[in-house]
Amino acid sequence: MSAVEVVTFGCRLNAVESEAVRRAAEAAGHTNTIVFNTCAVTQEAVRQARQAIRRASRERPEAKIIVTGCAAQTETQSFADMPEVAVVMGNGDKARPSAWLDLARDGTARVNDLFALPETAHHFVAGAVDSIEGQTRAFVEVQNGCDHRCTFCIIPFGRGPSRSAPAGDVVAQIRRLCANGYREAVLTGVDITSWGADLPGKPGFGWLVKQILKGVPELERLRVSSIDCIEADADLFDVLANDARFMPHLHLSLQAGDDLILKRMKRRHSRVEAIAFCRDARSARPDIVFGADFIAGFPTETDAMFQRTLDLVEECGLTHLHVFPFSPRPGTPAVRMPQVAHEVVKERARRLRHAGTARLSAHLDRQIGREIRVLAERSGTGRAEDFTPVVTHDAQAGEMIDGVVTGHAGGRLMIATK
Repeated sequence: MSAVEVVTFGCRLNAVESEAVRRAAEAAGHTNTIVFNTCAVTQEAVRQARQAIRRASRERPEAKIIVTGCAAQTETQSFADMPEVAVVMGNGDKARPSAWLDLARDGTARVNDLFALPETAHHFVAGAVDSIEGQTRAFVEVQNGCDHRCTFCIIPFGRGPSRSAPAGDVVAQIRRLCANGYREAVLTGVDITSWGADLPGKPGFGWLVKQILKGVPELERLRVSSIDCIEADADLFDVLANDARFMPHLHLSLQAGDDLILKRMKRRHSRVEAIAFCRDARSARPDIVFGADFIAGFPTETDAMFQRTLDLVEECGLTHLHVFPFSPRPGTPAVRMPQVAHEVVKERARRLRHAGTARLSAHLDRQIGREIRVLAERSGTGRAEDFTPVVTHDAQAGEMIDGVVTGHAGGRLMIATK
């Protein structure tokens, strides 16, 4: 058992940061410690974190419990009041090695005002790791925080304003990851298409992608996490069309397909713009596959409004859907809007998921007979270039496999290796 165990909730960014947290805490001398890296996206995520903290305290009463992450930032006092919790550490400090050294010396931690942070995100790379336990793909944090105020979202208050890691630092980190055997890197952040707005000259996110592919020729695959389609720039489309190492999969933060609901969410794109983006991206890269986030049952959503969201799944040609029933978060404007009945929210989420399942099944059917290249991961599964899961059986993690698709089962492709 590690001297420091990190229990991670929520997004991929949290998972990336958890590895830096564990290493920083162990390097500072912490032992017999459990760190809960929490999520604040939904009230259910907060409830699950509290439940897990209580369970860990019962199972390991001698362990020191430290709580960090977005929920610790937004609901500091409620976690501090839990008798099981020794320390609450703010999101701004959790990946900083110096913060863990301070905690080891005096036993206290601060939860700082993230909106008072003046610096860009040099500390992402300072706290970065060159290998990630249990991961075949390397996740690289290039941005954190968000300057937008979607009416349903508490995350800006958990992450603070948008801050960008300098391009040179990002390129250098990916070089180190490649030197340690990683063949694929995934750029991640809270609002990654806003990368660069706080840097000198305000470079765009597409420019960063180009610098990585140019500066790290040994990198075989590059992906990006969820993007905001309205912020995609010409450089990103250029890379999509002209560099095969940029993988043909984009996950879009769409949330809804009705313009009035999008306006009430305070999203910055319209239905027409979402459809146009998918059309243009598919024109640039015909084999591209789209995923998308959707919220079902946002306040004031009528049946007709929801139907426009359902229709958008087909009109954009989406394949991988992440569906979230609307969850009111205290402190957000959406809480004060007229709510949709809970049972209606659940039913709309079910219908959206069903539409996603149908779209995925059709996509899997179309792959039969195709030659694909797969990066093997652990547990007998890998990922095709378009991010479709593939059964890899006994292949070694990190191995590239070429094969022909023979069928699919359980949402994963089956291949005959060449």
